[in-house]
Amino acid sequence: MTNTQTFLQKAGELLGPKGFSTDPAALAPWLTDWRGRYTGRALALASPDSTQEVSDLVKLCAQHGVAIVPQGGNSGMVGGATPDESGTALLLSLRRMNAVRTLDAATRWITCEAGVVLQTLHETVAAHRLRFPLTLGGKGSATVGGLISTNAGGNQVLRHGSMQALVLGLEAVLADGSVLSMLTPLKKDNRGFDLKQLLIGSEGTLGIVTAATLKLVPAIADRAVIWAGLPSLQAARALLLYCEEQAGDQLEGFEVIPASCLRSALVYLPDARAPLGEDYAWHAVIEVVADQAQADMLRGQCETLLESAFDKGLVADATLAASEAQAEAMWLIRESIALAERAQGAAVQHDISVAVEKMPEFVDAIVPVIEADWPGTRAIAFGHLGDGNVHFHVLAPPGVDEASWQEGDATAISSQVYDMVVAWGGSISAEHGIGQHKRDDLLRLGDTVALAIMARVKQALDPRGLLNPGKLI
Repeated sequence: MTNTQTFLQKAGELLGPKGFSTDPAALAPWLTDWRGRYTGRALALASPDSTQEVSDLVKLCAQHGVAIVPQGGNSGMVGGATPDESGTALLLSLRRMNAVRTLDAATRWITCEAGVVLQTLHETVAAHRLRFPLTLGGKGSATVGGLISTNAGGNQVLRHGSMQALVLGLEAVLADGSVLSMLTPLKKDNRGFDLKQLLIGSEGTLGIVTAATLKLVPAIADRAVIWAGLPSLQAARALLLYCEEQAGDQLEGFEVIPASCLRSALVYLPDARAPLGEDYAWHAVIEVVADQAQADMLRGQCETLLESAFDKGLVADATLAASEAQAEAMWLIRESIALAERAQGAAVQHDISVAVEKMPEFVDAIVPVIEADWPGTRAIAFGHLGDGNVHFHVLAPPGVDEASWQEGDATAISSQVYDMVVAWGGSISAEHGIGQHKRDDLLRLGDTVALAIMARVKQALDPRGLLNPGKLI
């Protein structure tokens, strides 16, 4: 038998029929990224159900020189979990590893495996009057391992931070099959490098995350969701600062949406209605939460906040959700923007960040430049105003061939956007990672010293380049 045949036979024996398949039909759904931008091939689909199986499989891959592409929910935005077209890599799915190992309600942490879906995590801890304070539109498919590997953010970063701030411990399988076990949550641990932080955001290039211990917070007793209409992004920034001053730690979300995104979402969601009766250039979705002691006062606090904001000329119009159903409907509009845009046709997406105080000025500067340089396109910006993360999308002119546009104009547009971001002192990736989509731009624009350090770390931990080749580094 050839080396490849020997590997496939041994991998099949190791994982069994539930954990290993070369059936093209079984592989097909996982070979294209969520955006439909990248499609690859793979030797097989491996689905281990334990850390030991992952370790044994990685050792087998190292023995036979087989590259590994780890994959969670396959909901990433930059092709970071899609194999290349060579067909020589093994696609490693962590979806079967979906157990909750420990949940300590008293100390507010949970240890769960990498394949646990975010929505399932939310439901699991809610039964203990706790919550995991990170949510995003893809919560029904995104997995814990994928969220860690990309250092995901979401709508609650304003108060709770990204995955970097929420991971208390980590377990990962390294390129030689050894298991790094750092799951015990310690508030103080000064034994050298914080290796778990090294792996967070490394996109499976340094190790395969198999489990994590995550920070939990008390369940909220109540929340208030406000939809505000605003004349400009500068006005939204002023309102954010006022809300932070008035609500303090109770302010948990502040998302901005331009009028065009609202219209697209309302078309995409046939049962949705515009929260306000008038049209505004910009809209903000604001969430304020309360614990048990504050719950009875929450609505009154928000009404007072809005009244004073009106008096100060900080808001043009606003409505406070009258029920949880209305609150959910408001957030559904925000979370459906990417899907609504996708339904319209070709677009190129940029997950970028600039200094928080520069975000309004940056958006106002970049939108007209891109639309003027690329006639027929529409540039839209939306996202997390409180942390400077803007999703900057450029929609293709109507009627273009999507494949050729993505290969041509879209690539050039992205280069121009990233050049402008770097000129403003920002980052070309705020929360979705680098993957294969931004790898060349990172090499072109990244700090040379930082890139050299990353390359040395990669060489030290994965000298043969078998972990997620072609991504990030």
